[in-house]
Amino acid sequence: MSKTILISGASSGFGALTARALADAGHTVYAGMRDLAARNATAAADAAQYAKDNGVDLRTVELDVSSDESARQAVQTVLTEQGKLDVLIHNAGHMVTGPAEAFTPEQLAALYDTNVLGTQRLNRAALPHLREQQDGLLLWIGSSSSRGGTPPYLAPYFAAKAAMDALATSYALEVARFGIESTIIVPGSFTHGTNHFAHSGTPADTDVVAAYETRYAGLMDQVSQKLRELEPEWADVAEVARAIVTVVGTEKGRRPFRVHIDPSDDGAAVVNAVADRVRAEFLRRVGLDDLLHPTAA
Repeated sequence: MSKTILISGASSGFGALTARALADAGHTVYAGMRDLAARNATAAADAAQYAKDNGVDLRTVELDVSSDESARQAVQTVLTEQGKLDVLIHNAGHMVTGPAEAFTPEQLAALYDTNVLGTQRLNRAALPHLREQQDGLLLWIGSSSSRGGTPPYLAPYFAAKAAMDALATSYALEVARFGIESTIIVPGSFTHGTNHFAHSGTPADTDVVAAYETRYAGLMDQVSQKLRELEPEWADVAEVARAIVTVVGTEKGRRPFRVHIDPSDDGAAVVNAVADRVRAEFLRRVGLDDLLHPTAA
């Protein structure tokens, strides 16, 4: 059945691939992007051309997850044009690289604003409608870094992704009785096919960076090289989009809580399996195991 879907951060990378894959699967997809008239004008035009060339319903909508008003307007646009919203995909995110100490608190706050608070803005805009219809899917694009093996010089990004994962885990329980389902997609470290590393931010405190270079010279280059070596030749970032299409197309009540796509196998799947089992067991002990699956009055 065709669904109406809104996805944030859909100008490139996972977002753009997922928007196209979902549209190819027959869904009506709103690809959220910042600054459609300027910064992402080319991405918006590419999406429109893709829709025309492939005969699919792929649209773009102005969406800046750092703005409450933008989040509200994007959701309202979808509701006005379609009369419903079935799936909300939290994909917008930003990466930074460098020694943690060299980032100012303001830089960390900005990173959290995009990766964590942005999901809260979108939820507050969309959930009233999902709750009213007693149906829907929250789909969060997480990261294996939340619980897998983690190299240094990526701490602020890892911390933000861990915070988003914690938020997603709690939200899943709190919206279940409204008939809303949740899935966390957990990609590993794909070193090609996205712009995460190429567009990553850097620390503002260059003096601290210089101090770390005396002991950790070339560390980020070393990490990047090793990550590339760990990634199998057959790794394909499009697998993330295909996994999302599968989840969206799965019958309600049967969707997995967490899906890993990690060709390099950094161990997150093992750790998450334990954590999710412990979570489910605890909910049973406190008599809240009904929250593990969506229900509606």
